[in-house]
Amino acid sequence: MDDTAEQMAQLGQNAKAAAEILAITGSERKYAALISAADALIRHQDDILMANAEDLVAAEEKGLSGAMLDRLTLDTDRIAAIAEGLRNIAAQHDPIGEVITEWDQPTGLHIQRVRTPLGVIGVIFESRPNVTADAGALCLQSGNAVILRGGSESFNSSRAIHACLTEGLKAAGLPETAIQLVQTTDRAMVTAMLQATDYIDVIVPRGGKGLVGLVQREARVPVFAHLEGICHVYLDKDADLEMARKIVLNAKTRRTGICGAAECLLIDWKFYTKFGPQVIEDLLKAGVEVRAGKELDKISGTVKAHDDDFGKEFLDMIIAAKLVDGVDEAIAHIKRFGSQHTDAIVTANDDTAARFFQRLDSAILIRNASTQFADGGEFGMGAEIGIATGKMHARGPVGAEQLTSFKYLVTGNGTIRA
Repeated sequence: MDDTAEQMAQLGQNAKAAAEILAITGSERKYAALISAADALIRHQDDILMANAEDLVAAEEKGLSGAMLDRLTLDTDRIAAIAEGLRNIAAQHDPIGEVITEWDQPTGLHIQRVRTPLGVIGVIFESRPNVTADAGALCLQSGNAVILRGGSESFNSSRAIHACLTEGLKAAGLPETAIQLVQTTDRAMVTAMLQATDYIDVIVPRGGKGLVGLVQREARVPVFAHLEGICHVYLDKDADLEMARKIVLNAKTRRTGICGAAECLLIDWKFYTKFGPQVIEDLLKAGVEVRAGKELDKISGTVKAHDDDFGKEFLDMIIAAKLVDGVDEAIAHIKRFGSQHTDAIVTANDDTAARFFQRLDSAILIRNASTQFADGGEFGMGAEIGIATGKMHARGPVGAEQLTSFKYLVTGNGTIRA
């Protein structure tokens, strides 16, 4: 542990020194660093793919699930998407120094609330090598230094991507320690980061329930996180059939291993009476195992649902399905079994949609669109460092703007208080 403490102290000191420089770095240099890093990713994609192949071989030997392997896998299209994400972040408005609001007081004081960096961000992630680039870029754009601790599954891939970020920092004349990657898979470093209150201002975990739960239990540093993505799609009685079919299939099957994948389908009785089992049959034809509640389990090919199938994050080609009597019963079900991540309603009725939006408190609520849009890139943030379901500071996709705090700038003219 002495060696781990020494490593953490060195990483932390480097990060704090870099954060001081980033806090006063202009937009042009941050832009240059991110564009250079994006170019480096494309230039070195063969090296990245070779490193990823090593990780995939080891992951398959460990018996990782299909969902985990999908998250780990890189190809030329995914590398191009990562590079494009860096360019999108670079092109965004620099939040640092933005005047959020300002006003004058009767005393003669002029007060401004101005956006500032948080300082040092710690990111702990599992088999998601793209997080290396996304988190590094978002922290840089928001003027924060970052310490990245990737999982052993993505170790080689993350190092190859990190090398490209370092290349971008050097090209822009910024400290290489602005984006640091922990160079060990020793789990003791996770504990060290969670307790590093002298160095890290906030921790962001990206991984499964086990990792996030550990972080939330043991962290002494504030945490932005969500524990699970138990996302629901509710088909209202006023939903359009073809729209419903398209949305449900996409929400479940586009990528099953992401936190925005639908895990439970709620169908209004009146919708089901009108249109029958077409939506369920679409899922079955696509190879989805439908764990069906009462009445729906009569549909050929479904599996009878058990109580614990509701409120479960499958991250697989499995979905729970249930009939409900109207929007209020759907809302009650989501409140009981949901995780306040992302929930969707399909309806043509404005009043019903408004009721759904008003009475649920999920971080993301969607009408007539797939839950797979629960993503910072799809929200126009370029990428995300994660999705937070807590209610303090950041909520929903965490992009560059959400990685900032603020300070008050108060100006007087010899003003004294009576």
